[in-house]
Amino acid sequence: MKPTAGIIGIGHYLPEKIITNEDLVAQGLDTSDDWIQSRTGIRERRIISEEENTSTLALEAARKAIQSAGIDTSTIGLVVVATSTSDYGGFPSVACQVQHALGLPNIPAFDISAACTGFNYALTTAQQYIENNMVKTALVIGADALSKIMDWTDRNTCILFGDGAGAVVLSQTEKSKGIHYAELFSDGSQAEILKIDNERIEMEGRAVFKVAVKNVVPSISEAILKAGLKNEDIDFLIPHQANIRIIKQMSDRLGLSDDKVVTNLEKYGNTSAASIPIALSEAFEKKRISSGDTLVLVGFGAGFTWGINILEWEL
Repeated sequence: MKPTAGIIGIGHYLPEKIITNEDLVAQGLDTSDDWIQSRTGIRERRIISEEENTSTLALEAARKAIQSAGIDTSTIGLVVVATSTSDYGGFPSVACQVQHALGLPNIPAFDISAACTGFNYALTTAQQYIENNMVKTALVIGADALSKIMDWTDRNTCILFGDGAGAVVLSQTEKSKGIHYAELFSDGSQAEILKIDNERIEMEGRAVFKVAVKNVVPSISEAILKAGLKNEDIDFLIPHQANIRIIKQMSDRLGLSDDKVVTNLEKYGNTSAASIPIALSEAFEKKRISSGDTLVLVGFGAGFTWGINILEWEL
């Protein structure tokens, strides 16, 4: 019988620098705080300093997750980082930088590029390593510093994104706990609606909204059924923090009340691959979620990609 993979430690890290909606207006952006909040739900976002980079964020979140797990770093057998903003724009991977900084042995370490769905892809990948007995413990990180590739004069994008990182330690756990269902998706025909071109983010906002609602919401419902659950069995939906209107569409169609949906985008904006683990980590830190809760993690983003993980929380 295959072992089950479960989260045994979690942590997140956010830069200190805050840019509010008012700051963007003061810098000359043709918008307003009311306009941004009404359309996105975002009030402010965190931005890295000149001394920080994606690997900086990833490493700090990783250290907190390892401390939370109470394990020795020597037990980690795999590092997977979901990111679209590696320090060097390609290679070496952020995962290798984290592996070295933590003093880990010569274990596999690699990045996954699935944009805002990256954490779901990374978590599912590490899950397979554990369930197939290739490793017993894995470090999974979602980290992005999208401010590095932001056109701060583009109202369509610069109001949305922020920087941050979240990490979990995944390990073999008892069968009744852990990740019970995972599924990943992609539709490359929609690749042009959200992309990095000439080292800057370009997005067709309306198209992203329509594709997300059309594809992601039905997939969540199907995933819940495939996992042998009903909507009322879900304790918390933890979605990618892209836009409050998309999140509202999801929760309404699933019949979930606001108190069952974890959001923090008003403080951090869209932190891409980091948004789900940051939201999950904050919910745990604030004791909002507890052992035995059934959680649905939903990511969606460029590619177009989307992914779902359903798990029983055990911390």
